[in-house]
Amino acid sequence: MSTENKILLKVEGLTKRFPGVLALDNVSLQAHAGEVVGICGENGAGKSTLIKMLTGAYTPDSGSITFDGKTYKSLDPRTAMAAGIACIYQELNLIPHMTVMENIFLGREYFIGGKSDILDRARMNAKAKELLADLDLSIKPSTRLGNLGVGHQQMIEICRAMLSNARLIIMDEPTSSLSEKEAEDLFRVIAQMKERGVAILFISHRLDEVRMNCDSVTVMRDGATVSSFAMKDSSVAKIIQHMVGREIQNKYPKEVAEHKNVVLSVKHLESKGLLHDVSFDLKAGEVLGFAGLVGAGRTETMRAITGADGFDSGTIEVNGKPVKIREPLDSINAGIAFLTENRKEQGLILIQSVAFNATMVKMEKYSSSGWLNVNKLKKAAKRVCDDMRLKTAGMETHVGKLSGGNQQKVVIAKWLLSNAKIFIFDEPTRGIDVGAKVEVYKLINELVANGAGVIIICSEMEEVMGMADRILVMHEGAITGELSREEATQEKIMYAASGFSQAS
Repeated sequence: MSTENKILLKVEGLTKRFPGVLALDNVSLQAHAGEVVGICGENGAGKSTLIKMLTGAYTPDSGSITFDGKTYKSLDPRTAMAAGIACIYQELNLIPHMTVMENIFLGREYFIGGKSDILDRARMNAKAKELLADLDLSIKPSTRLGNLGVGHQQMIEICRAMLSNARLIIMDEPTSSLSEKEAEDLFRVIAQMKERGVAILFISHRLDEVRMNCDSVTVMRDGATVSSFAMKDSSVAKIIQHMVGREIQNKYPKEVAEHKNVVLSVKHLESKGLLHDVSFDLKAGEVLGFAGLVGAGRTETMRAITGADGFDSGTIEVNGKPVKIREPLDSINAGIAFLTENRKEQGLILIQSVAFNATMVKMEKYSSSGWLNVNKLKKAAKRVCDDMRLKTAGMETHVGKLSGGNQQKVVIAKWLLSNAKIFIFDEPTRGIDVGAKVEVYKLINELVANGAGVIIICSEMEEVMGMADRILVMHEGAITGELSREEATQEKIMYAASGFSQAS
């Protein structure tokens, strides 16, 4: 099916103000039917606010949205959905304990006779089967959604959009939690949607994916659209330059620190079915990278070390002394900080302030005789947040209102104030923009320069090679390779990640 060439979406002069913040400033963009438009920008550039305008969650102060020839001053969620606009968010809006079919039809159920209270499950199952087959998915409609991986759950969101006859699908960081195979499946489905004349807004910090999958790119900065251009006429370097307003000379500003004594020693760590004889040392001043494919056991290793999960046997030493870690508090007391992959669910309390989140690990430091010294707490939080150039209206701002990059800075602030000397970063730059990534890398440089030992788990090989002094590669719960910074190549890492010791 050839794609239509008409303009399906036209946004003109959208402006939105919040107290003290101009979130959108005269934003304009357009998308043709059958076109994939990349939306790029640093955290805080206005991308999330734009999404909420298009889906009806926010009302613009001025400007207009023209969709399929009809112009709206504002949209509400029901009107947007009825018009054919759907959004697949980074945090999926699905119910894990319900079936695939029930999730696809959530809010759009078929009833026997049309108006009765009895669900027409036979017809819904048949339609769900048809939608799944249309995307070449061998998933049964009766499968419990929670039993599926994130990639397949995302496909169920696409089925929901297809059911509602969506003609514009907004994808917000769609590959941030996907394996390479799952991402390839998503790109295949995007190509299918494009052939059917569906327009897609593809919002991603993974600029290589934007380059490969998008027909055009619109770049946002400080709430405004700064440029729009055809992808065939551009490059990743050009996108970055427009995003940050300058050319980033060094994506990975690695600074090598002096390696001193061993601060963490893990010996023969075993966990039935998960970890097999995992042993390694981490030195003060060292950045130790963990590489491997999804499910290799990297996160499981760190969760065992920090008491989030138990393990069957093995020993852990901190600064040469054995420690017993049975729960997270034990690792905190031992000076180990674990910055989890999922910062929103496991690293922050979104409804609490920046000051509360930044100080909550060691809040007793700011109390006396059972009373909390709020001024002392706020001053400590402000000091460390200022050092990291946190963008926020104040220490009382709820962290749920911050961009992803700034949320990550609050997580780091929390552990800096805990006086930890061992830092474990699980996917430290997932979901944050290229400018914020560089700031995180510089913070890692500062930590090791001050004598901390740092572990980073990275799914992007370029990142782990760019920032680590030494790389350990895992496969099926075991360490299968160790590479110095100088000898590491993507080929060597991939061989070890696949269970082979070297290329043959």
